Amino acid sequence: SNLQAIIDAIESGRLQGVRIAVVVCNHKSAYGLERAVKHGIPTIYHPWQPYAHAGLTREDYDRDLVAKLQAYPLDLIVLAGWMRIFSMAFLSQYRAVLNIHPALPGTFPGTHAIQDAWEAFGRGDIQHTGVMVHWAPDEAVDAGPVVRSAIVPIYPADTLEELTERVHGVEHDLYVRAIAEVLE
Repeated sequence: SNLQAIIDAIESGRLQGVRIAVVVCNHKSAYGLERAVKHGIPTIYHPWQPYAHAGLTREDYDRDLVAKLQAYPLDLIVLAGWMRIFSMAFLSQYRAVLNIHPALPGTFPGTHAIQDAWEAFGRGDIQHTGVMVHWAPDEAVDAGPVVRSAIVPIYPADTLEELTERVHGVEHDLYVRAIAEVLE
């Protein structure tokens, strides 16, 4: 859905002068590939499984992805739904890699951040959660320098689904603003 928010911002003129050069996905059935095709954006399907089955490394995978991306003019890599940690084989070639994470800086790294925050709220450990857009300069997980962040309230009656929906709504706006800011 973050990809769609970016596409919508480009098409509405909110992100002026921005073009998505290519959408890359490592899951063939990901809806992001369909979204891209619907909007005339080129796609690359680059699955991890063949590498894993062949005993190859993350670095091998990332070097091959870099080779595929050489055909596209890229000023900024925007991770939207990408759930793999890039190695330095990728990050050393593309220093402008932007990521979004559904938590505030220093809290709840990894794939279950929204659920972790919801559970922490239920225990009384936190009063709110948030979203951050950050640079991915190295292999650390959700720990790069922050470009923008926003607090997302958690309400006592929230279900996990309600909190997830609220976090995604904040993500869509925050990511578009962060992309505009870094491209200025």
